[in-house]
Amino acid sequence: MGYLYRKLIRRLLFRFNPEFVHDTVIKGAKAAQRVEFINSAVRFVSRAKDLPVTVAGLKFRNPIGLAAGFDKNCEAARILSGLGFGFLELGTVTLRPQPGNPKPRLFRLHDHKGIINRMGFNNAGAFDAARSLERLLPLPVRLGVSIGKNADCSIENAPANYLEALKIMYPYGDYFAVNISSPNTLRLRSLHGGDKLRRLLEPMLDFASGQKKSKPFFVKIAPDLEDSDLQGAVALAAELGFGLIATNTTVSRSAVHARWHAYEGGLSGRPLRELSNAVLKRTAELGAGRVPLVGSGGVFDGPTALEKFKLGADLVQVYSGLIYEGPFLVKYILDYLARSGWKPRAAAR
Repeated sequence: MGYLYRKLIRRLLFRFNPEFVHDTVIKGAKAAQRVEFINSAVRFVSRAKDLPVTVAGLKFRNPIGLAAGFDKNCEAARILSGLGFGFLELGTVTLRPQPGNPKPRLFRLHDHKGIINRMGFNNAGAFDAARSLERLLPLPVRLGVSIGKNADCSIENAPANYLEALKIMYPYGDYFAVNISSPNTLRLRSLHGGDKLRRLLEPMLDFASGQKKSKPFFVKIAPDLEDSDLQGAVALAAELGFGLIATNTTVSRSAVHARWHAYEGGLSGRPLRELSNAVLKRTAELGAGRVPLVGSGGVFDGPTALEKFKLGADLVQVYSGLIYEGPFLVKYILDYLARSGWKPRAAAR
């Protein structure tokens, strides 16, 4: 099935504008998931052996998840949950709707199996996402909701902006990802530094602790951080009790042809793999088992997923690999992990 996707379906899809294809796929999935027979068929052909793992107090049926950015408005979660994932991370959702950056803003790097995006958190807003999830829940997999900052909100007012979005989305997520690392929102990455991250996280953590059910948080970090900023983020994660997702996309172009160097935005896919792995390894060293870790960036098959686990990840996310390798990627990864004898690391149990 994967061969058919790569040799026929992908070639057809890649003839069209990537954002048009993505939007069409989401609309098609949203419509298809209304038919239970289709959902059942997707689950049947994508079935794989369960590899249960417990991370941040949550039990997952397997450790492979969908990264944020694929289903920005939380519209297609039912059918996506049938593709074998152990968890879905939806969004990134902002408090208010916003159109994102001007088009064109999504580019495929065929030779590199990479993607450059400068989408800018285009989404319908938290209220719309919440209404969508209210219709779709419950799901058979864990659900994460990624939250970001509105572009017209200042860095100084970011804590309130994130908190209000969280309050709307809180009933629907099993965990929450705090996106401070997209390179496509002005100054967003400055939230990694100093006391800014503490000021951002503490109100959200305080809100969660006051609810009937306190839910875990993960902060998605950039792969381009100075080591001092990474040390600070890991130390704060250990102190306050949140996890980290390593990593978001990179602004570096060192791993791609010169023709792509002038394209602004975040680079993902295979060119991100080495840099993301280096940050994951360093994060795991700094965390020393005290911080739950999600590895993301450049996962295209079983060996590249297993590589993340060996570097210290408790969970692994895919996105660009799904675009290039097709909808059965998760099944192939899980089959490989089962054959390899993969076991969750003790610190994540």
